[in-house]
Amino acid sequence: MVLRILALIGVTFVPALELRASIPLGIFGYGMPWPTVVAICVPANIALAFVFYWLLDTFIKWLRHRWAWFAHLYDRQVARVQRKIHKNVERYGEWGVAVFIGIPLPGTGVISGAIASYALGLDRKKYYIASILGVLIAATAVTLVCLLGDAAWQKWFIKKEIVPGS
Repeated sequence: MVLRILALIGVTFVPALELRASIPLGIFGYGMPWPTVVAICVPANIALAFVFYWLLDTFIKWLRHRWAWFAHLYDRQVARVQRKIHKNVERYGEWGVAVFIGIPLPGTGVISGAIASYALGLDRKKYYIASILGVLIAATAVTLVCLLGDAAWQKWFIKKEIVPGS
C-alpha cells in the first residue's frame, strides 16, 4: 500500500501528467477507493504547485543575476507575453489562472500555470490561491469522469452473466 501511495505521488509530480493521470491510476490501476486516491493526489498536486513556483522564482533570479544576456532575453520575452495576455489577467486575475490549471487537458496544470503566472508577474499569493482552486477543479473533473465513465462502461459494455435459476 505504501508503494502505491508513493507511486501516486510520483505520478502526480510528473509535469505533463499530474493528477490527471494519478487519479485514474489509483482508481483503475490500483483499485483504491476514490476518496483515498483524491486525498493522496490533491495535496501532492498542491505541494507541487508551491514547490515548483518557489524553484522557478529562485532559478530565474539566479539565471538573471548570472548572465546579462539571459536577463535581457527573459525581460523581452516576458514583456511580449504580458502585452498579449495582460488584458485577460487584469480582467480575470487568479480566477483565470485557476480555470487554466483546472482544465484537465494536455498543457495545463500547476506547472504550466506557475510558468504563466510567473511570466505575467502574478502575485505569489494569488498564484497559490489559483493553484489550490485549479487543483480542486481538476480533481473534481477527473474523478467525476472516472466514476461516471466506469459506471457507463459497467452498464453498457460489460455483459453480466445470467445464471439459470436465479
